[in-house]
Amino acid sequence: MKKVLPMPISSRLIPYPLMLFTCILFVIQTSCAQPLNKKEEYSNQDSLRGSITRERAWWDVVSYDIAITPDFTNRSIEGKNDIQFKVTAPGDVMQIDLQHPMDITKVTWRGKGLSMTRNGNVYHITFPSAMKPGSIEKVTIEYKGKPRIANNPPWDGGWIFTKDKLGRPWMSVACQGLGASVWYPCKDHQSDEPDSASISIEVPDTLVAVANGQLAEQKSYRPGMTTYKWTVRNPINNYNIIPYIGKYINWTETYQGEKGPLACSYWVLDYNESKARKQFSQGIQTLKALEYWFGPYPFYEDGYKLVESPHLGMEHQSAVAYGNGYINGYKGQDLSGTGWGLKWDYIIVHESGHEWFGNNITTKDIADMWVHEGFTDYSETLFTEYYYGKEAGATYIQGLRKNILNDKPIIGKYGINQEGSGDMYYKGANLVHTIRQIINDDNQFRSILRGLNKEFYHQTVTTKQVENYINKQSGKDFSKTFDQYLRTTQVPTLELKIDDSSLKYKWSHCISGFNMPVKLSNGLWLYPTTEWRKLKTEEELTKGLSADKNFYISVKRL
Repeated sequence: MKKVLPMPISSRLIPYPLMLFTCILFVIQTSCAQPLNKKEEYSNQDSLRGSITRERAWWDVVSYDIAITPDFTNRSIEGKNDIQFKVTAPGDVMQIDLQHPMDITKVTWRGKGLSMTRNGNVYHITFPSAMKPGSIEKVTIEYKGKPRIANNPPWDGGWIFTKDKLGRPWMSVACQGLGASVWYPCKDHQSDEPDSASISIEVPDTLVAVANGQLAEQKSYRPGMTTYKWTVRNPINNYNIIPYIGKYINWTETYQGEKGPLACSYWVLDYNESKARKQFSQGIQTLKALEYWFGPYPFYEDGYKLVESPHLGMEHQSAVAYGNGYINGYKGQDLSGTGWGLKWDYIIVHESGHEWFGNNITTKDIADMWVHEGFTDYSETLFTEYYYGKEAGATYIQGLRKNILNDKPIIGKYGINQEGSGDMYYKGANLVHTIRQIINDDNQFRSILRGLNKEFYHQTVTTKQVENYINKQSGKDFSKTFDQYLRTTQVPTLELKIDDSSLKYKWSHCISGFNMPVKLSNGLWLYPTTEWRKLKTEEELTKGLSADKNFYISVKRL
């Protein structure tokens, strides 16, 4: 086990106010992909976007077949989406989402045009009669326009029309939170993923287009233009379907993983190949560590890619966006302040971790996004532990606590496209770490992590499903623990009092009935409630007594 490194000298020399500001800035920037719905009042548009409306409820997406032609000069796109869907109940009006200023120009079903009306970012498409349950249908939606431009991606979402350092066009999209409907028409709700997808991207033949899955076709249909068709064979989130367009070169290698050979490919701007080859060696290192903890990589059929992007990074399924400058840490900084975060590339580890939590297991409502971010943030700890030892991992996760704000609950409001606090990252990870301590069996804990990815393989879930699974598999009732950390901003306080050779203890600053077990620094387990409990003990054993630092709690000695 390696010695824990001190905070880098450069960090220690920063004046305290500036250091504090820097830490806060990191928290803000890593708290969410983009600002989601932060409003205090909600409109009909929020409900249309965030809920399963009547016009969404009667059909399930089977596949998307997207074709686009971006125009770099005019900052516009034109395309179509063939949406195949299964009818699950009678219905004749379909909700399709496409955000202003994009426009749907035509909808075709069985060779006939359909009428439509628009309400903000929602189109209602009317069929001649109610669809027959059980049938598989397809609509073709043609669209065009100048999409919203991302001014500060990935935190501010939209299309990215920029240039590389040699002045050549470089394009992509960042749309988690904002929604895939910012650039293509779809059923823009996290609960309904297409079972498969394809995206065809027509670009000038001086450029290369990369997307999710495997390259199925590269063909020229008109002079000076090349179309790249990428296909995805697994279910995929709407916001994960992403094009990357630029002067890319690529190389490949094979990872011998738990399910056999996994095709790994790397796409970078041509002038970055040398440093990318060195940095991207961490890709297979990450896969090895995370397969150990989480189980087989969930998308062997679609391969694993790291793609250089014109923004910091994002967990685009089987095509992870990378923009961390080919340096370790988070843009060269350690978010934990412990030194361990500089041992590896934050974007490679964190965004690859989302292939299990976020892409394999997806929450039905973004209010439950802590399942994506809490477990994925904890993957950083597990990666550190895998390569540097358990003490290193524990030091790292404890260091992340300085970034927790406890500003509002981690779980947001359901049905209005609203996420919870950005604490879903650091606090969510520390909740997972605390639960691990209570389980007190790393083999069982690992089995639960792998079991989650097997039980909910390629599924959308709720927080309650995850809670119930952990409770059942651990044989422990964590209901109060989940309620405390996910649904309040309170950090539970363990009150300790030494009196007449006895130790008195209880929980405060917590919900009613909070009963989480806790281990003390001397290895003694306590089972506090919100009422005082008493334990006979020798005075020598109580000197300097505190809680095990692996528990995310406060301690108050009276």
